[in-house]
This record gives sequence, structure tokens and C-alpha cells, in this order.
Amino acid sequence: MARPVWTGVLTFGLVTVPVALYTATESHTVRFHQLERGTSDRVRNRRVNERTGEEVAFGDIVKGYEVGDGEYVVVEPQELEQISPGRSRTIDVSGFVDLGEVDPIFFDKTYYLGPKGKEYAKIYQLLTKALERSNRAGLAMFSMRGKEYLTAVRAEDGLLELHTMHFADEVRDPRREIDDLPTGDAKFSPQELQTAEQLVEMLAVDWDPDEYHDTFEEQVRKLIEDKQAGREITVSAGPAPESTNVIDLMDVLRRSVDAARSGKSASADAGGQAEEPTAKDSAKVAGGRRGRASAPAPASHRAPKAKAGTKSTSTAAKAGKQTAASKKRVTAGGKVAAEDLSKLTKGELYKRATDLDIPHRSTMTRDQLQDAVAKATRSSGRLRRAS
Repeated sequence: MARPVWTGVLTFGLVTVPVALYTATESHTVRFHQLERGTSDRVRNRRVNERTGEEVAFGDIVKGYEVGDGEYVVVEPQELEQISPGRSRTIDVSGFVDLGEVDPIFFDKTYYLGPKGKEYAKIYQLLTKALERSNRAGLAMFSMRGKEYLTAVRAEDGLLELHTMHFADEVRDPRREIDDLPTGDAKFSPQELQTAEQLVEMLAVDWDPDEYHDTFEEQVRKLIEDKQAGREITVSAGPAPESTNVIDLMDVLRRSVDAARSGKSASADAGGQAEEPTAKDSAKVAGGRRGRASAPAPASHRAPKAKAGTKSTSTAAKAGKQTAASKKRVTAGGKVAAEDLSKLTKGELYKRATDLDIPHRSTMTRDQLQDAVAKATRSSGRLRRAS
């Protein structure tokens, strides 16, 4: 079991419950040491006096805030310790806010809050259930490791979570940061808007975090394995995306809808459902979803939007060209048996593609992965039979 990073009490009103704070996330970034080229000698950073070039002991280093060119206000570490906030013993909730009113940009890091002892399970579950039913989060100031945080305590699936938050002056104004941010209402026809909304509805997916992978980390680890094994290193890059011409926007939108409809029809046929969605059906679906969205949902049903990989170069038009394919395997008698790949999730197809070393897999849609896995499996089956 993990060790808590903090223990104390959580209070709201006159109610108090001892809790423990646990780290909720971890980084899987591949770590490298610095070496001198041509050797196995480690290269380490040293604290060096910029003027003399001599190394400075850690105890002789003070803080300096630059107020002019080469002019500093010197602050001793002890002076900072005297004014730094002490370690909080209490997470004192001062009020509860509707989660729908909090912009996700304010959330920073997430921690789990667990009860500190089985005897506190009832009051812990009472607060969790109350927050879930009200879809609210408790706001509290909290100090840890010499820093003060604005925090939000919310409930999710029977668990309390503590989110550290950014202060208002830490959030940048997008209108000052983005040069070409659109201003005013763009001139587009009702048909363009309706078709764009239809495309969004047809490409709607359920949030499944297991379907998304850090493909760069996987590539780095494969690079290390290939170099260690002495294998030749090949770099595959997908085609560069092209921007949509505004003049042809309506045509591109229509073709995207047709491609999305074709892709869904192929998946439905593979799964035994031949019903094809129409524009009218899509409008009904959109209306139904909007109706459900208007009613307040519990926190446990709310989930962040999936972020697409930034390296993705696939388009909806390409997705429509992919057909449902079946993976084939060779049985002991030499006969070829088909496996229904349409029943696999995108995550399972991605694992198959990784095992088959299919290039560009990180940029593929689910249908493209299914088609690529089927083709690669057929090719490997022919090679085995030929040998």
C-alpha cells in the first residue's frame, strides 16, 4: 500500500473526519542520464560562480531577486522559512461550489483523500454521498511542503478527491496570448453549422481512457530496445495534415459526414447490425443528448473530454474508406479460421498493432487499426505457409 503524503483532518461546519492524502497520478517518462559522447562517463551539473568559475558550496548560496541590471535584493533561506506557511493540520472547507461553474483550467494536480481509520467510514461516506448528489466541491485553503494552495474537495465513485487549483491571476488571458483569436461571429450558413453538428454527433464516442496511450514513450522504449539489440532503426512519419479551404468547407463537411456514416455502417454490419444512421436520426440523437445534458448529472457521471493525440494526421474522410476486416489465423490442420476483429476495443486492436509493429498505428482510428491488423495478420499467415 502507498504511504500518505499528508495526514490531518477534514472539516466542514462542525463535522470533522481524520483523513490521509495520497498521490493520485504518476509519470512514466523515460529517464536518461547525461554522458560524454564516446564514453560511459556521467556528466553532472555543478553550482558554479559565474564570474570566477569556481564551485560554490550549497550552504553558501542565497536567494536573489533581480530589481535592475545586475542589482539584486538578497534573501536568506531562513527569512523565507519564517514567512512560509506552516504545514496545515486541517483542510477546513469554507464553502461548496457547483462543479459546473468551475472552469477545468483552474484544476492542477489530483490527490486521493481516504479516511484515516475504519471507524471513520460512516462520516466519510456521508460526505462523499452528499457531494455526489449535489454535484458540488468543497473549497479550502491548504498548506503543504512550504506552499499554500487553493483546493477543491469533490466526490467521484465513492471516493473523495482533492484537487490543487490555480489562483485567478495565474490563468492567462487567451485574448492577450493568442494573436489570431477570432473576434465577433463568423459568417457561415445554417447548413454549414447543421452539417458540422451532425458530424460531431456521428463521431461521438464514450470516454474510455484505456484507449489512449503515450505513443512517444512507447517509441522511446522501442528505440532503446532496438539499439540494445543492434537492430536497424527506422523512423516512420505520417503524412502532414492539410488545412481545410474555407471555400470548399461545405463540400468537406458533407464528405466527412458520408465517410463517418460509411465507417459506422461497416462496423454495424460486422457486428450484425445493418441499420445506417441518417441525418434525421442524427438530429434525434443530438436532441436526446441535449435533453439529458440539461438535467443536472451527479459528479460520478461526469468525465473529462478525451484529448486526441497531437500527432494524429488521420481525417474523417480517410476513416470512411476503411472497411470491417477479419483477422485470420492458421489452425493446426493448416486451415485458415477467421477471427471477428469488430468485437475488439480500440485498445485491444492497438496492442495487436504494437505486437505486429504496424507503422503509423498511433495516428489511426479504430477502423483503420482493425483493417491494418487484419492485413498484417494475413501477410504473416502467408509467410508462415510459404516457409
